[in-house]
Amino acid sequence: MLLAIDIGNTNINLGLFRGDALSARFIIPTHSQDYKPCLRRIFKRHVISDAVICSVVPKATKIMEEALIKLLGKKPYIIGNDIKVPIKNSCRKPRQVGQDRLVKSYAALVLYNAPLIIVSFGTAVTFDVVSKNKGFLGGMILPGLGISLDALSQKTALLPKIKLEAPGELIGRDTKSNILSGLIYGFAGLTDGLIIRIKEKIGKNAKTIGTGGDIGLIGKYCRKINKIDRDLILKGINLLYNIKKIS
Repeated sequence: MLLAIDIGNTNINLGLFRGDALSARFIIPTHSQDYKPCLRRIFKRHVISDAVICSVVPKATKIMEEALIKLLGKKPYIIGNDIKVPIKNSCRKPRQVGQDRLVKSYAALVLYNAPLIIVSFGTAVTFDVVSKNKGFLGGMILPGLGISLDALSQKTALLPKIKLEAPGELIGRDTKSNILSGLIYGFAGLTDGLIIRIKEKIGKNAKTIGTGGDIGLIGKYCRKINKIDRDLILKGINLLYNIKKIS
């Protein structure tokens, strides 16, 4: 089995693959820095032959790599170093593009065909655009739902810190519902508006894929997202591993 690992700024998402089938998922908070207990439980229950890491947190990558060497008996593959994402990167400074964005774009390209818009709701919200010629064009980066929610309580005198959850009503009737409605419906409207504008550039037939840790919360409020695939990056890691094995 393959252990696919997506290290994000907030959470580490792990997926176990047997062939193309995702058989189990696990989550570790990135800030915990002690990943061994969870990894030991996974390795105790499953026979794992390889591991592949896609990361945007260099410090966490090193900690994860060292833990896996002890449990796996060999180094994991690191996307960007050991495995290159086979997609043309048309950004002005290609090396500045996070490997996670390239992996998601490649996975969406293989699974859903181009042109594409991939909207990922994580610590940040990213819009990644794949042209009809199957190249990565770039996109947009915005603060995520959690960051935006935290900013309201940290930068204002009277607004409280509240839990991120679905709003109960469109027009809020107390402070909490005002914040939740503004955040969720506001980001949904922003998302739909940007999708419309991007389609004007790359073609109205472009398919939009929603993914990321918060997609389950906000996805149903976005009218222009065609398909929700919360495991898109894990599927991309598995696809790249299979290419590596063949080569």
